[in-house]
Amino acid sequence: MLDTRELGRRPGTQKTVTTTEEAPADLGIDVIGVPESSGIDLELRLESVMEGVLVTGSAAVQLEGQCVRCLEDLHEDLEVDLQELYVYDDAGAPVDEDDEGVRRLEGDLLDLEPVLRDAVVLALPQNPLCRPDCPGLCAECGARLADDPGHTHGEALDPRWAALDRLKQDETDDGHLARTVKTPGTSPGDDQED
Repeated sequence: MLDTRELGRRPGTQKTVTTTEEAPADLGIDVIGVPESSGIDLELRLESVMEGVLVTGSAAVQLEGQCVRCLEDLHEDLEVDLQELYVYDDAGAPVDEDDEGVRRLEGDLLDLEPVLRDAVVLALPQNPLCRPDCPGLCAECGARLADDPGHTHGEALDPRWAALDRLKQDETDDGHLARTVKTPGTSPGDDQED
């Protein structure tokens, strides 16, 4: 909450605010966000206008999260611009149904958290990466491919071809396949090797 009492409802009056506030809970998305109670550096200008107080400025935050491809921890800085008009909350003034998205002053105080939350969350990357060309994790064993670029598990063998692969492994030393020839009129134990 910021106090606007010094502006005194005199259009054209302005005040500069530079402060560090604690981050609220759940300021982010599932994979990246601002840690709760970490510092948010605010540089704001509060300006009195006819309808209320215009707030412009910036907020700088530290982000923590994980790369969506390799799950490596991320630590990044983010700066967002803020601009919002807070309308005077005159007692007895009717609230118009069309004013749903309008921010109102609470007496001489303005609540910056909803504006800050909107600006930060909209500026967050939806799929944060540790680097743009992150190769991710091995689909078979989960190894981080950035740590071992030549990581392989040999040729993938289609199970439908396993029987043919066994034939290939039965190859004799001279390069010929050993096969069993059944001669007509012989019993099963009398097979000859060709």
